[in-house]
Amino acid sequence: MNDCAEPADLLRLRQDLAAAFRICHRFGWSESVGNHFSAALSPCGRKFLLNRKWQHFGSIRASDLMVVNADDPDVMNRPDAPDASAWTVHGTMHRMLPNARVILHCHSPYAVALSCLRDPTVLPLDNNTARFFGRTAYDLSFGGIADAEEEGARLANAIRGHSVLVMGNHGVSVVGETVADAFEDLYFFEKAAQTIVLGLSTGKPLAVLSDEVAQATAEGWKPYRGMAQRHFDYLKSELDAADPSWRD
Repeated sequence: MNDCAEPADLLRLRQDLAAAFRICHRFGWSESVGNHFSAALSPCGRKFLLNRKWQHFGSIRASDLMVVNADDPDVMNRPDAPDASAWTVHGTMHRMLPNARVILHCHSPYAVALSCLRDPTVLPLDNNTARFFGRTAYDLSFGGIADAEEEGARLANAIRGHSVLVMGNHGVSVVGETVADAFEDLYFFEKAAQTIVLGLSTGKPLAVLSDEVAQATAEGWKPYRGMAQRHFDYLKSELDAADPSWRD
């Protein structure tokens, strides 16, 4: 078996990732022509799909996504080189974490606000915040634009064994087994961050759940994993009704 062979359902994967970009923009989570989503093509994770340099999320089609090889030392020397920060973060994560099949990074408003707190801990306050109990990692070593190789390695090591990485003073990155799974966590993380930020804004004490209740709530989410695909399918149907070009 070729550990770096491309999947048989490559078109489906391209379309799902393109849909994630479009939906992200519709939710108001895109930022100019920056930020990046990627999806591993091979079991080894080293070949992956990535959005092209500085293409707006709202315009991305399945055919626009480029195939990148994390082991290719010349990738940044070509005319179609990816964004430097995308290569640093996604290239390193896919190379170091083959189980991170899909990696979504964006600057959604409440996730960024949470990441800018001195203590950006995702406090378990309700079902949505407790969803991430024990699943969230933190990197609080912000040093500007993430375009240094050592920073990519640090972020990959930070998120190892977790599903979500709160990037201090920056934003959030989410990993998942499928595009639908990763997007569902991105969706619920933004809702969780909103709850925390709004709760803190009242200036009143928060009713933080005990670790035992938070853990039980996080475990209680597992049987509902199928929600992700149903939700994502609905969101794709909304895209189709408005502009199906994302499938091209």
